[in-house]
Amino acid sequence: MLTPSFVRDRALFCRDEGFAYLAIHNHAGLDSVEFSGDDLRSHERGYPALRDITRGQIVGGLVFAQNAVAGDLWFKNGRKPLAGARVLGSTFRYLTSDPIAGGRGLDIKYDRQARLFGERGQGILRKQRVGIIGLGGIGSLVCELLSRLGVGSLVLVDPDRIEPSNLSRVVGSSAWDTREVFQQSGLPKWIKNMPFSRPRLKVDIASRVARQANSSIEVQRIPESVVDGDTAEALTSCDFIFLAADSHQARHVFNALVHQYLIPGVQLGAKVEVEAATGKVGRVFSVVRPSNPGSACLWCNGLISPAKLQDEALSATERIAQRYVDEPDIPSPSVITLNAVAAARGVDDYLFRTVGLRLGGLEHDFLYFEPRLGSIRFDAPRTDAECTECGASSGSRFAAGDGARLPVRPFRRR
Repeated sequence: MLTPSFVRDRALFCRDEGFAYLAIHNHAGLDSVEFSGDDLRSHERGYPALRDITRGQIVGGLVFAQNAVAGDLWFKNGRKPLAGARVLGSTFRYLTSDPIAGGRGLDIKYDRQARLFGERGQGILRKQRVGIIGLGGIGSLVCELLSRLGVGSLVLVDPDRIEPSNLSRVVGSSAWDTREVFQQSGLPKWIKNMPFSRPRLKVDIASRVARQANSSIEVQRIPESVVDGDTAEALTSCDFIFLAADSHQARHVFNALVHQYLIPGVQLGAKVEVEAATGKVGRVFSVVRPSNPGSACLWCNGLISPAKLQDEALSATERIAQRYVDEPDIPSPSVITLNAVAAARGVDDYLFRTVGLRLGGLEHDFLYFEPRLGSIRFDAPRTDAECTECGASSGSRFAAGDGARLPVRPFRRR
């Protein structure tokens, strides 16, 4: 029995720290569990008072069996059961009050892959909501792979429109999407400025590809920057996030989402280093950087630059004014095969962790694939216990959820 003073002190602590108060115990059992009648009656006696003590914050109880969990959660707007819980690690474990079934039966188009991870695994994928930040060369490949695997819902984030130079890398794009025919010099200006003359948004192309691959998929298209508050908020309900945009602002927001909302993710990239003066090709590599709540923080590993964050926050006019030289930015080389290596490895890792096939105990190192050398290099990510992003120290955003503010621009819709 928990004493009244113990319960009161813990509830006050949760109130002051902005936490939910959850009383947790276990029952005997393996794959299913439920509260006893005594449990539920004690909730009805005690939880209204606890909500008063915590000034309206969430209170509730959880009961575990070995492979199951049930929850009774009390919110401001009523009482709700826990839908389920996810345990993060080398593989993801999904716990509910009763065994997770395959659901509505296996679609024949998934027969071959379901022979690997079963109807239950296919059912898990169907319930997944996955975010993709950046729908260019890598992100468009990730979108198609996830759609063909049978992921149930995608959140696609990219403010950009397709350009002719993107056609060799963006999956599903065509010359018609660029609307080059309307940009010819002989056409009247009013035609060029019409909405139908504008190049297609990358999120629209990705959405089209996703629905061609999977007619039942749900797609949320967000043609805005991930730095916008509304956009970042839409990603907080995701089960996994792929970062396929290379700005430091995008890295900053992605990193905050991972650690603040406990959403695992991965940063994917490909790079070709070329000496500006000579044009000599240097390192060529594809990179996969898993980012898990509480570890592999992009700040801890020096992958976010405060100086570049500040520079990216400036307008185009301000950036030009601050340059020492008056030359435009030179686009970096980009090749679809390099993008494909990063995309396939990142989605593979997501897949095997999600359906429970990844072997336990494996490390989540950063991977570099270097085709010029024919080599694969592993880098163990660093972690700082005092990091204000991923550490457990006081004031860190780690696991703060809605209790901390994401590093985004103000919300537009309220």
